[in-house]
Amino acid sequence: MESTPIISVRNLVKKYGDFTAVNDISFEVMEGEIFGLLGPNGAGKTTTLEIIETLREKTSGEVIVNGKNLDKEPQAIKNVIGVQLQAAGYYPNLNLKQIIELFGGLYNRDVDPMALLDTVNLRDKAKSKFKELSGGQKQRFSIATTLINEPKVIFLDEPTTGLDPQARRNLWELIKQLRDRGATVVITTHYMDEAEELCDRVAIIDSGKIMILDTPDNLIDKLIAGGFKRRKEVKAANLEDVFLDLTGKEWREG
Repeated sequence: MESTPIISVRNLVKKYGDFTAVNDISFEVMEGEIFGLLGPNGAGKTTTLEIIETLREKTSGEVIVNGKNLDKEPQAIKNVIGVQLQAAGYYPNLNLKQIIELFGGLYNRDVDPMALLDTVNLRDKAKSKFKELSGGQKQRFSIATTLINEPKVIFLDEPTTGLDPQARRNLWELIKQLRDRGATVVITTHYMDEAEELCDRVAIIDSGKIMILDTPDNLIDKLIAGGFKRRKEVKAANLEDVFLDLTGKEWREG
């Protein structure tokens, strides 16, 4: 993994009146890694991401993305990032191919819609509207739209929430493929097994502050070294593994 920071956050603060949502946090994301921002609801994860994504004003602090300062060159940052849209961001009367063509025009990019749909296994849905897709298909398409401008950094906010085990595992593979192609991926998730599987490093944030930042393996090892014991012995497989072994891991729609 490269040791060059592609995102650098220094003393970031976001206040809403008397409430401090992000409380003087600093961290770096390295080029080519999958970085996880973890924490309970209201911890400040999404606010932090939206500031980096240029979608929300910060109160104070410094944000550098790909060498560009957020205060001075926000458009240059927008040009190198991909942000996963929620369902409301899509035009209801257009099919998937048309949506990609529209976004390509907005980004001033010459994009091949079918090749992009191939990336997320949705070629056969090219003529379908977004509302007609299953939950897993919607998530895969929303990730496809983040790739239109060939971003260096991709932000995924809870990408697998509500998906069944097959769709979740297949989305994991897609996220790894994005990283393997050279993108840096920043992800938020409430699923700790997902963070453990995907992330090179994670920051755990609570009440607007980063509590700890390290690799998943190091964090687990430190906890065990401190005398932590599980009530139930961990087996070599879990119930999700049983489910996937019985039902298969292929793309499943519905």
